[in-house]
Parts: sequence; structure tokens; C-alpha cells
Amino acid sequence: MAYQSLRLEYLQIPPVSRAYTTACVLTTAAVQLELITPFQLYFNPELIFKHFQIWRLITNFLFFGPVGFNFLFNMIFLYRYCRMLEEGSFRGRTADFVFMFLFGGFLMTIFGLFVSLVFLGQAFTIMLVYVWSRRNPYVRMNFFGLLNFQAPFLPWVLMGFSLLLGNSIIVDLLGIAVGHIYFFLEDVFPNQPGGIRILKTPSILKAIFDTPDEDPNYNPLPEERPGGFAWGEGQRLGG
Repeated sequence: MAYQSLRLEYLQIPPVSRAYTTACVLTTAAVQLELITPFQLYFNPELIFKHFQIWRLITNFLFFGPVGFNFLFNMIFLYRYCRMLEEGSFRGRTADFVFMFLFGGFLMTIFGLFVSLVFLGQAFTIMLVYVWSRRNPYVRMNFFGLLNFQAPFLPWVLMGFSLLLGNSIIVDLLGIAVGHIYFFLEDVFPNQPGGIRILKTPSILKAIFDTPDEDPNYNPLPEERPGGFAWGEGQRLGG
């Protein structure tokens, strides 16, 4: 019975969020079991372009470090905000969501050529958080029960938290920068006088990922609890 419940809950997760979160967990498990090492996964332009180790373009987004507080923290935020984006503003637009993944990953890879970052998964998570926070500006957040603020400040609060933990904020700044570029090109610029939509999802992605029918048993996460746990709970203003 417990297995069936877990299986049903797992299948309730929308496909892109399920695939990405699962890939991250399995990659970390493989490293923990010493089936692979981080040296086979990290972003290295020379190995990618001179030795054709193309898989590193993907695997550097899948490893968040050994199992511990930092890994769990990142996985929770990745799962929550990736799922809420897919079930919220990208509901019924799986191809557009995949295109955002590709666009964000491409920009981070380009920026990664100029900064000394070997794993970009955390920056990718911050990008997802940034886009969600800008699209939900009136949601009030609570961080660890200590800070109350509106959603657009969440990426900056997370950056401050990283700083307190002694981590480099370059990762957070990269995620915020790429998230802002996507948000501006997708949500802001097309709505300006004379603005045009620059980002257009290729038709091949629409043909592969978009389906006309919705699953009647689809059970999205409530937007009123955007952060999930005690460090990211929120509610809409006036709610």
C-alpha cells in the first residue's frame, strides 16, 4: 500500500520536474555508491570541446554535491519551484518549459566559460526560483520563521543565506542574471511599446512535448504554499 501511494505521488509530479529531479537524485546516488566520480561530471570546456566529452554539458547540472544539508536544501527548492512553475505559468505548455530549460542551460554554459564554476545545478535552481518569484510578485514569504518578505526578494535572500554559510555568491548571481534575462525577454519586452517576442519555442519541441488533453487526475501543488517547508512558506497578499 505504501509503495502504491509513493508511486502514485511520484507519477503526479509533472514530467519535466519529475525527470530533472530524478536525474539529480540518481546522479548523486551513483556518486555516493562510487559508481562514478564527480571528476567524470564537472564542467570542463577543454574536455568537452577538445576531447568530445559532450555529456559534461548535461551532467554538470545534475550533481549538487554529496548527500548532506546543502544537497537536501537544493533538492527541496529545485523540486518545489520547478514543479510550481510547470504546474503554474507553464501549465499545458511543456514545450515552452523545456525551451526555458534549454535557453537557461545554454546561457549558463556560455557564462561558465568565463567563470570558474564546475557545477551549474545550483545556479539553475536559482534561475527557476527567480522566474517563479517574478511571476508571483504578491506572494508573501517566510524564511526560517525569521524574515517576512514578498516573493521577488526570495533569490536575494537565498544569496544572503549562501553568503552566511560561507559559499560563493557567484553561483547565485549567475542564476539571478540568467533568470532575469529570460524573464525580461519572455514577460517584459514583448509587452513594451514596439516590443517583440524574441524567444519562440521551436515547433519540433511543441510536436514532441505538447499534448492537447490534460490528465483529469492531475493534482498541482497549491500556490499558496510556494516555499514548502518552514524556510519558504508563503501566502498571497490579502489571503
